[in-house]
Amino acid sequence: MTFALPLSMTSVLIQERQITRSDLQGMLDNTTAAQLHFEQCDFNNVDLVGLALQGAQFTDCTLAETDLSRANLSDTRWLGCRAGQAQFHLANLTDARFHCCDLNNTFWTKATLASTLFAEVKLTGAQFHEAQTLGLGFHDSLLVGADLRGISFRKQTIEQLDMSDADISGCDFRDAVFEGGSLRDAHMKNARFDGADLRSVDLGGLRLTQLAHSFKGAILSADQAAMLVSELGIRVM
Repeated sequence: MTFALPLSMTSVLIQERQITRSDLQGMLDNTTAAQLHFEQCDFNNVDLVGLALQGAQFTDCTLAETDLSRANLSDTRWLGCRAGQAQFHLANLTDARFHCCDLNNTFWTKATLASTLFAEVKLTGAQFHEAQTLGLGFHDSLLVGADLRGISFRKQTIEQLDMSDADISGCDFRDAVFEGGSLRDAHMKNARFDGADLRSVDLGGLRLTQLAHSFKGAILSADQAAMLVSELGIRVM
């Protein structure tokens, strides 16, 4: 997948700089955010609350503990960035794209993530509670221990997502198809898996008592079924 856009004749490339809020505001006074392409820039610990950065591109930048709350980040592109513990509370990330980024322990509470895409992204411990997630997509990403409560994955093809130990309470996985990945020891209270194809996902920690409530019509492999009935002391030969 390709997420970075080619630079146009009017793009402004900013490389290897430490960026402050005042620096960025000065740039926005002279050009549109969509023309800005930051490469290997340092935004660590910077307050960017509420800034209008729609369409900007970030390549190999660092944004550790950066506060982007309430920022307009729609149509932004993020490639190879590191933003551990960054804040995206109430930010607008409609149609944003993240590829090969390290976003561990980031905060997305009440953010707008409509049609946002994360591919090959590390999101261990990320918090997505009460985010608006219509059309949100994750591919080949780590969501270990993440707070994903209430997100709908209905009818999606879920490719190589590691959601082990994640809180997926209230999530909708009905008729979804899992291609690899893990749900080992995930917190599944009130999650729905009706009709989901789970044959290739790691279900370690799942209990028989959970099947009747949340997994009606779900498709399991013979090995998964054997693992579940082994709780009863029954062996499947």
